[in-house]
Amino acid sequence: MKAFKLIKDPEAFQLLADETRRRVIYLLRAKEMTVSQIAAELNLTPQAIYHHIRKMRDAGMVEVAREERVDHFIETYYRATAEIFNMSHGESVPAAYAEAKTKEALQALEKIGIRVRQDPQVVSAIVDTEKRMEAIGEKAERSESIAGLEDVDFFVKQYVEHLAKLLSMSDKEFAEYLNLARDQRKLLKSLVEESASVEAPRSH
Repeated sequence: MKAFKLIKDPEAFQLLADETRRRVIYLLRAKEMTVSQIAAELNLTPQAIYHHIRKMRDAGMVEVAREERVDHFIETYYRATAEIFNMSHGESVPAAYAEAKTKEALQALEKIGIRVRQDPQVVSAIVDTEKRMEAIGEKAERSESIAGLEDVDFFVKQYVEHLAKLLSMSDKEFAEYLNLARDQRKLLKSLVEESASVEAPRSH
């Protein structure tokens, strides 16, 4: 199993929009499991799990780890193809999916004490700005090379990607990147709700 795999295929993005498939990937990152074992863990039928497994195999996210003979049957064990899937928000990613994930992230901010309102137009603008930022200095060959680095953990690889992108930008590209980052920050701040203090009514 690889430590890191870059995902750009829009089909894979759509697959991981499904909660059950995300749970299957979570299990298969931890250990090799059969369809029956996954079904029992998730309280679903083996037929339903096999359907999900087949789609994720076709997308290169799940693979056969080994096969074992049990009596007259062959048990197939599956595993995830990587410990962590890094989703690139490039041009291939459906806008609806990217916007849904951005909305989820904004909603999660409330769990750490940052209240934001939901505005579909602003969310679309944030996604568009993010795509334009990612496109600056982006090189698929470099990302694949970094993903294949041995004896380097996922977090270091992410930072290597960040540093390489910054170093490969021209001054003009870097200025554009900074302007887009400022625009994105303004969009985010426009969604932040001011915490209103409510006074309790006085008793007479």
